[in-house]
Amino acid sequence: MSTKSTQHGYTIERKSDHFCGRFFAMGSPCELLIDSTDEQLAHHLTSLAYGESKRIEQKFSRYKADNLLHQINHAAGLEVAIDDETHRLLKFADTCYHLSDGMFDLSSGVLRKAWQFDGSDRIPSADTVNQLLPLIGWSKVKLSTKHIQLPIGMELDLGGIGKEYAVDSVAKQCAQEAAGVSVVVNFGGDIQVTQARVNEQYWHIGIESITDDGAAAKLLKIKSGGLATSGDSRRFLLKNGKRYSHILNPLTGYPIEDAPRSVTVVASHCIQAGLLATLALLQGPAAESFLQSQNVQFWCYR
Repeated sequence: MSTKSTQHGYTIERKSDHFCGRFFAMGSPCELLIDSTDEQLAHHLTSLAYGESKRIEQKFSRYKADNLLHQINHAAGLEVAIDDETHRLLKFADTCYHLSDGMFDLSSGVLRKAWQFDGSDRIPSADTVNQLLPLIGWSKVKLSTKHIQLPIGMELDLGGIGKEYAVDSVAKQCAQEAAGVSVVVNFGGDIQVTQARVNEQYWHIGIESITDDGAAAKLLKIKSGGLATSGDSRRFLLKNGKRYSHILNPLTGYPIEDAPRSVTVVASHCIQAGLLATLALLQGPAAESFLQSQNVQFWCYR
């Protein structure tokens, strides 16, 4: 049985023993797997997930011209007032910046003005990249509990943590609204499972293949927790046989070399898994040893 609700921007479909809710948000196909045959509950949770993801997207997407992030990025060096949610998210980014020795930097998104990872062979000139480097550096940002201030010309891009944050936020709300029901929140491969299914059954989650055949590289069994995958299967440049990953070094302005094509990490929360996957890619050839030192379950594909 399939039930659609175009009025609310999502669809739900009845499977043999659960419901699947789907919608599009944050530039990704989004999916909820709900371990229940209660159609009303499936509608409620999918509607909740859709609304929360759209709220976060509207607030933090750099593609919007009427939101808080746009205000921060176009303040021309002036202070901008922020709320508690924004402060918590930026403090998490600050922690990531220091843990990574400056390699995880929300201000490095400005490099997109030089690099267009569209599968072509267009490599920017050194001058183009070097002109952007002075506009990168989280340490130059002034952040307090109530305000943020960026130097003129700098901007922030929350793309590195925004989707994972949305996944965790939706999962938390689902757990509160449907205690005792296992829900998988999957936003474009960034995943959080609220709890184990009935009778301790596993959910089966496929890791995206680095090839173009659409097959899963590996099928995982997961009861609860977060999972995230980062890689360059869709965003890269290729010139003279050399592949340029979209994972950029904020210190040099150039793609990280010798990094895995794909990294998948399992952690307690999706935002933690996403951070570790990204940090691993930033390690280049040392990605596997970095993840081993974190004592987490992971898969790297080169």
